Amino acid sequence: MRQIDLPAQIDHLRKLGADFTALHTTVTALNAQPGSEMLQQLGPKILAIHELVGRALVRLSVLDGSQYTAIPGSRSSLETLSEVVASASLAGSQLARAVADNPLEAAAFAGGPPVDDAAVRQARHAEAGPLLAESLTTAAHHLDLCATCCQYTAAGIARDLKDHPEHRPPLPQLTDAQYTALDKIAQGGARRYERRGGSRSVMAGDGNSIHATPFAVLEKHRLVRIDTQRSAIAGQDITVTAAGKLVLDTQRPGPTPSASPGKVPAPGKPGGRRR
Repeated sequence: MRQIDLPAQIDHLRKLGADFTALHTTVTALNAQPGSEMLQQLGPKILAIHELVGRALVRLSVLDGSQYTAIPGSRSSLETLSEVVASASLAGSQLARAVADNPLEAAAFAGGPPVDDAAVRQARHAEAGPLLAESLTTAAHHLDLCATCCQYTAAGIARDLKDHPEHRPPLPQLTDAQYTALDKIAQGGARRYERRGGSRSVMAGDGNSIHATPFAVLEKHRLVRIDTQRSAIAGQDITVTAAGKLVLDTQRPGPTPSASPGKVPAPGKPGGRRR
């Protein structure tokens, strides 16, 4: 049974779900207007769907045969992720159908009877319009389903790790300062800034700074993620990873126990010199 980083898989699935949501939004915004412009819009969307199908297959293959399959109820997660592959493929098929139904302008065979090109074009477009609209609507529905299934699977794995400590990966034990910093980022986000001299600072969403020492521990153990695609001078967004969320859930500090009456120290001897 392969040992994998399950919190990392949760993060991958959440990102996959977000990408399905983004693609669903762009497909929904398409205008079912027949012609060359429609073809130019459909091509990139079909390629994007195939890329997402590949990523879903990778996630499914990684989970299959891993230690996660020993957790009760894990079968449901694998089945849900399998549905992502199927639904995404159906979305791609619907857009491919739209390509086939989309009329393009080109010359007919020579020697045929004379036709009114404008009338033929209008008739072809009128016939294709409803077909394109139906294909786009169906594709968008499948993409929305994929996004939901990815987030559902990610939430299921996170819940399984929380409910079954014996399958939980090793997690760092945080100090109070480290836990507070992580919780602050989880509550309101944070940003990392870099000054021209090279020094860095981390600001929480409430405007207060986060000390570099506890933050370095969070970054070292991958409890937070830094958006390095953005400029550090403008500010890089910081979010809590699945591993960080698991630490917050499992190491939540409880109330400090009060001193037991039986443990009250005996008072010292009043005055006098001890022998």
